[in-house]
Amino acid sequence: MKAYIFPGQGSQFPGMAKELYEKSWRAKEVLDAANDILGFRITDIMFNGSEEDLKQTRVTQPAIFLHSIALIKAIEEEFAPDKVAGHSLGEFSALAAAGVLGWEDALRLVAIRALAMQKACEATPSTMAAILGLDDHTVDETCREVDGLVVAANFNSPGQVVISGTMDGVNQACEVLKQKGAKRAILLNVGGAFHSPLMEPAREELESAINEAKFFEPVGAIYQNVSAKATSDPEQIKKNLIAQLTSPVRWTETITQMYADGATHFIEAGPGKVLQGLVRKIVNDASIESLTI
Repeated sequence: MKAYIFPGQGSQFPGMAKELYEKSWRAKEVLDAANDILGFRITDIMFNGSEEDLKQTRVTQPAIFLHSIALIKAIEEEFAPDKVAGHSLGEFSALAAAGVLGWEDALRLVAIRALAMQKACEATPSTMAAILGLDDHTVDETCREVDGLVVAANFNSPGQVVISGTMDGVNQACEVLKQKGAKRAILLNVGGAFHSPLMEPAREELESAINEAKFFEPVGAIYQNVSAKATSDPEQIKKNLIAQLTSPVRWTETITQMYADGATHFIEAGPGKVLQGLVRKIVNDASIESLTI
């Protein structure tokens, strides 16, 4: 069975989707329309902007989403997913690819999400850190034990968990986790504490927009970050998507469940190859590739 997986923030790069734009009229159609929907020429930044330009949250999230959707549109007749999942932001790409949302509506939600998250980041100095070499339970329990605000935010693969919270909380947790045997505790170059309680203002802002959008039943099964299980009910998909901003990304469980449910061929649809590396660490005998045209 084919499973399409969609990357999240951090996979952007200068020149992203430019080749797609030049090779596929369907991809070009999507990207040109996106400029009008967003109210600025995001394609100029994607094709010609610097790494710094692409790090602006209002640009990063729509750009990654659009790269994924342009790929899917470029192979429209061949795209037949049995299962889909997306990592954090990538969940919006997965929902659009599976027909739960029209891609235009999904892009509008992504734009609202990006700006709401940026505001939440600016409200409280906060950060994230990657913890390598410890099991999920140890990292999760340690975050609960330290005094500062810090949570396990991304369960990416065995031995790789990202924590998220206030500067003080994350620094405290990093020190304790190193004492408990973490091979590395790496502070990430991010604007704030994604998938933590500090994203609550953004969650509230996004909730009203999600509730106004029309959700449909997916084509195939969609595995969401919050539950790591296959979901097809549009109302449940909405609830999970709203909860996602302040809940952990259960990526290890998600891939494990997709594999248990018969997914043997994972295709990463979007910029970069980050998810392929994670999948190899989770299920080492699956077939893994990038979607290309």
